[in-house]
Amino acid sequence: MYGYIALFLSLVLGIVGLPIPDEVIMTYVGFLVSKGRLMFAGALLVSFLGSVVGMSISYALGRYFGLGWLLKYGKRVGIRRRHLRTVQSWYAKYGPFVLVIGYFIPGIRHVTAFSAGMSRMRLASFVLYAYTGGMIWAFTFISLGRLLGEHWELLFEFLHHYGKWILIGALPIAGLFFWIRLRQLRKD
Repeated sequence: MYGYIALFLSLVLGIVGLPIPDEVIMTYVGFLVSKGRLMFAGALLVSFLGSVVGMSISYALGRYFGLGWLLKYGKRVGIRRRHLRTVQSWYAKYGPFVLVIGYFIPGIRHVTAFSAGMSRMRLASFVLYAYTGGMIWAFTFISLGRLLGEHWELLFEFLHHYGKWILIGALPIAGLFFWIRLRQLRKD
């Protein structure tokens, strides 16, 4: 019972923004499922609930405090009104995709819901896409940990060894995508 409570709380706090290694926790949960210490359905349900509660809190913070806070303090860290308009236009076009895929990108997961709230994404759209992404994310990492069993740490050794190369390959592609999109927005 305490394992499920700890899992729920760590996911809520991790997704809201505390530096908690969510993927490591989720994969370890899958390992515990493979050993019979946790039930798959229970772990999946608790993980899903923890992630969507965390995302919902972030969404509410972004919706009710985000824009005002950024307008007041954003200049101190280099955020201008035009940056906020750009983020809002990106969210209008790509918000659903970002909410589903953002779970799988550490660092991005922590700001997607906040940005959705700040951009005034409709609550129904947010719930549909963020909660779908949460279920896919929880299922994926618990299943990976369950599949790898005692070798669950191999996933992180692989990511540690090849992660920088994956990131190096992905950054230019993402940069090109955003550069093309920015040019299109400027033309419009």
